[in-house]
Amino acid sequence: MAVDRLSMIFAALADPTRRAILARLAEGDATVSELAEPFSISLPAISRHLKVLENAGLISRSRSAQWRSSSLEAAPLREVTAWMEPYRRFWDVNLDRLDAHLRRIQQDQPARRGESTQERSEQQDNGTLERRKAT
Repeated sequence: MAVDRLSMIFAALADPTRRAILARLAEGDATVSELAEPFSISLPAISRHLKVLENAGLISRSRSAQWRSSSLEAAPLREVTAWMEPYRRFWDVNLDRLDAHLRRIQQDQPARRGESTQERSEQQDNGTLERRKAT
């Protein structure tokens, strides 16, 4: 079964150890030993994480003499960001609308504090009756 590139990227990002490795590589290139330092897992386990990141295109690895260095690759992260952008805009618009609605409600509250519970209840009942007549 063929897996699309975006799915591979998200699968690689799903693991907290791999995300921590990417965060470290954002600071600069590192060897396997340097990347393994903050974790209580073996070097072979770190190497397997690096292989997943490499297969997803999130890192590249190079060899210089006996050292194998890993580097962050930004293109796949841009791909993920581009895919998420329409959803971010959707939520921004909807959260802005919710914020405006909540501000309107809060502005109405001080004016209504002087009303008794009975008066508010009657107003709500009248509004319900008016809505029912309109439908």
